[in-house]
Amino acid sequence: MPGRECYHCKQWVDDAEEHDCWTTSEGALTQDLSDDLRDAWERLRETAVSLGDQRIYASHKSIMFSRKSCYFFVRPKKNFLEVCVFLGRTLKAPQVRRSDHASKSKVYHIIHIKHRDEVEAPITDWLQEAYELSDVLVSKAGKTRAKPKRKPKSNRTSPR
Repeated sequence: MPGRECYHCKQWVDDAEEHDCWTTSEGALTQDLSDDLRDAWERLRETAVSLGDQRIYASHKSIMFSRKSCYFFVRPKKNFLEVCVFLGRTLKAPQVRRSDHASKSKVYHIIHIKHRDEVEAPITDWLQEAYELSDVLVSKAGKTRAKPKRKPKSNRTSPR
């Protein structure tokens, strides 16, 4: 049969077949987790759901938690859950593996979770803070911006 090999997933795709390897599901991303990681994932998801109204969806290799914009996401790995939380400040804590600016107002923090018992304060507090920050940043973005200052006119006169 005529077809092609997908550049991303290396799967053979027939010409008549639709293929979108970027589309995935929560179940597909979490199906191979160990029992400890599955328990940790379920507790993490329950914690996020308890924060309030939001959209939870899978995108490529991550599970995104979003209000108007993503406030944290999880990448299930073989030996841990890689959690990326967006906050308005830089955290200095032993749980944080790495952090850097994602934008002018957001700092991302990478946290590795290996067990259900790790999904407790301060991590749950940071998720709450990220959830609330997401709403604050959206409301600030909706306000009108100040007009840019005009450049001062030079004292030189133009030649006539």
